Amino acid sequence: MKKRIAIFASGSGSNAQKIMEHFKNNEEAEVTLVLTNNPEAYVLQRADNFEIPTHIFDRSEFRDTDEIVSLLRNLEIDLIVLAGFLWLIPKNLIEAFPNRIINIHPSLLPAYGGKGMYGDHVHKSVLSNKETESGITIHYVNEHFDDGEIIYQGRFKIEPTDDLEMVKFKGQQLEHTHFPRVVENLLKKMK
Repeated sequence: MKKRIAIFASGSGSNAQKIMEHFKNNEEAEVTLVLTNNPEAYVLQRADNFEIPTHIFDRSEFRDTDEIVSLLRNLEIDLIVLAGFLWLIPKNLIEAFPNRIINIHPSLLPAYGGKGMYGDHVHKSVLSNKETESGITIHYVNEHFDDGEIIYQGRFKIEPTDDLEMVKFKGQQLEHTHFPRVVENLLKKMK
C-alpha cells in the first residue's frame, strides 16, 4: 500500500508543488491531501492542478477540536509535511502523529527560528546581521516553533553583493531540491 502524505501550507505553496510533482507517479507514496488555514492561498490552485483534494480550516477547528486529527487518521496519513505553514501545531495533532510531522525552515536552525521568524523576516535578519552563509533546515515538529530534532540542513554562501531576492532564491533552490528527497527518505524508513 502506498504511503500517504498530507501537506499543510498557508501561502503560495512552491514547496508543496515540488513535493506533489515528486510523488505524482511514485509507486511508493502519494500526496493524499493539502490543508490550509488560508482560503486565498495559491497552494489550493496548485493542489487542484494535480487533482489532489484540499481542506480549508479555521483557527477554532484546528486548535479547539479533534476534527483535523480525525480527518488525517481516517485518510490513514503516514507523514504530515508543513510547507510554509505559519501556525503552531496543537498538542493533539503532535500526540496523534509522533515523529510524523516535519517542517522546513529558511535558516540554519537554531539561528533565526522561533515565533514570527518566517519567509522574508528570516532573510532580512540574516542580511542585517551580515551573515556569510545561510541555508535551510528540515526538522521534526514539536510543541514549540522551529525547535524539533533536525533531520537535514543545507547551506549556501552569501556574497557581499547578495540582496534579499538573491538570498531568497538561493534558499528556495535548496528547498526545492532537498525537501522532496528528504520526505521520500523518511517514508522509506517507516514501517
